[in-house]
Amino acid sequence: MTSTPSTARPERASHVDASRRAQPSFWTASFRVFDLSLGQMLWSRRSVFLAIMVVGPVLLAVILHFVTGLAPGNVPRINGARISGATIFGFMIWWLYIYVIVPVLGVFYGTSLIADEVDDKTITYLFVRPIPRAAVLVGKYLSYLVCTTLLILPSVMVVYFLIVPINGGQIGAQFPSLLADLGMLFGGLASYGAVFALVGARMKRPLVVGLIYAFGWEKGVQFFPGYLRRATVQYYLQGLVPHTMPQDSAVSLLLDFFREIPTVATSIVGLAVICGLALWLAGRAVERREYVLEQ
Repeated sequence: MTSTPSTARPERASHVDASRRAQPSFWTASFRVFDLSLGQMLWSRRSVFLAIMVVGPVLLAVILHFVTGLAPGNVPRINGARISGATIFGFMIWWLYIYVIVPVLGVFYGTSLIADEVDDKTITYLFVRPIPRAAVLVGKYLSYLVCTTLLILPSVMVVYFLIVPINGGQIGAQFPSLLADLGMLFGGLASYGAVFALVGARMKRPLVVGLIYAFGWEKGVQFFPGYLRRATVQYYLQGLVPHTMPQDSAVSLLLDFFREIPTVATSIVGLAVICGLALWLAGRAVERREYVLEQ
């Protein structure tokens, strides 16, 4: 009895090897998704709406610049002393950008990284590609970082050049603080984006949950003593503020009573841990979740 040589196994093995060679690495796949998503994100209706919102601080800066230029006596005062342009700029960075704009950008972009693909019924086209599912999330997250940075950077620079010269401020002298501000804003965008990417990957109505977290939990828990505030992005961002804030208002005194400001090193490590852990959990959620598209 003669036996014919089996060619099935070599052919199958060569097919597996070819498929492995065709499948890109995790980071190669992530950058391919990034390249595909960046243009779509920049020219989306969401970006147009949020760009209009980012213009708000610029308009306020223009008004302050011309009002104080035409009438120097209109410079805001605390206890009779004029507030410097650098202090006004610090207020705007913290109360407008960190408290409002950065969380809004994180909520609206972060929760939509996967949720938009599900709503548009295009998630299956991404997941049938021979790449890890988590790479899709990471690639879209990278495009979010670039897109939001391109939105917020011009606004901050224009506000800086308009506000800092008020009351004789020197633009060059405040430049190190500007770099610290930009680093703080980027840390906020990265951390909020990762947290809300996790919300978008796990929750059914991520936008509502994200807004409650950003403007409910994050703001309210700062008034409670204890360790709960350490579970917020804002707790670590406040340790990166390079400006000295006036402490003459009752609200500031109340916040200082409850607030525990971490060191810069603690803030950087805390934001890095939040960002890395949230992205890892979001990637696991995307890998394991079964996405059922509604008809």
